[in-house]
Amino acid sequence: MSTLPPLRALQVFEAVGRCGGVAEAARRLGISAGAVSQQMKLLEDTLGLSLTQKEGKRLRLTTVGRRYHESCAAAFESLRVAHAEIERSKSVHNLNVSVLPSLLSKWLASRVMAWQAQYPDLNVFLDGTRTEPSSEGYDIDFRISYGDRVADVENAIELFRDIVVPVCSPQLILENTPLTVPADILAYPLISVDWLPKFVSPPSWHDWFEANEVDCTTLHNARHVFSLSSVAIQAAIDGHGFVLAQSSMICDDVAAGRLVIPFKVGLPLSWPYFLTWKKNAFDKPQCRNFHRWFLALAKEQQQVNDRLCKRVRSTGRDKFDLMPERD
Repeated sequence: MSTLPPLRALQVFEAVGRCGGVAEAARRLGISAGAVSQQMKLLEDTLGLSLTQKEGKRLRLTTVGRRYHESCAAAFESLRVAHAEIERSKSVHNLNVSVLPSLLSKWLASRVMAWQAQYPDLNVFLDGTRTEPSSEGYDIDFRISYGDRVADVENAIELFRDIVVPVCSPQLILENTPLTVPADILAYPLISVDWLPKFVSPPSWHDWFEANEVDCTTLHNARHVFSLSSVAIQAAIDGHGFVLAQSSMICDDVAAGRLVIPFKVGLPLSWPYFLTWKKNAFDKPQCRNFHRWFLALAKEQQQVNDRLCKRVRSTGRDKFDLMPERD
């Protein structure tokens, strides 16, 4: 079994390659130039080849040295990130939340900032990613995710079930064919969202038209398909067509007049959103505060959906009829 070179020698080599020379690497590492040269020689002797070559007074990496340095640099960067995450997780003033990207950008970000204003000493780190964090990881206190794989996870609670409704820029309707019935949307460009293979995709345009008893045999495969709901929604805001968008993600845009819902009939997603947390999360007071606030926020979102939506039956499937909110 082969052994790795001494870690200190690898660290010095990484610094030499990053700084472009022995003197600067020595300054960055806080050691003498002689000590740097000694570690470089130890590494080359261990590997049995030269990693550097002199060009006049300058020291350059060989071709092999450059390739080796790329791998070493990536490894040390991973170590630095891991160490920073551990240090960050130990702080009583930090809160680390992992969220699906579109839900973060279109729903949570502005709301969590308003909540954070109550805690001026609290640092909130929001990580938008589709990758589920390790349950044993140090860096994440809470994860907001979606799908059947989350439902059976220990330390998980259901948040709310979203619906999708057709939305577009108000300017798009003003400049094109007027809308009187759902079938009129077929005359417009259709923007689609496809989450596969990571998650089950939201209801498609075929699903929506069938639920509204619209003959969609002339409907072709969508030309504009996005894996991120937020990008698809932005395309609709920019006037590129209609998109079936989640109600939670368009509340702010509809309120601001950037989007309109010409036909207030929606379909539910296959699964609700879930909140999960690491086992010792509630040892920190900021985690307990966030947990209480976020469950209340999710309940409000579900109430908004319930208040706007009346469940009806159509063609054998559930659909939602969005009703105007009453004072």
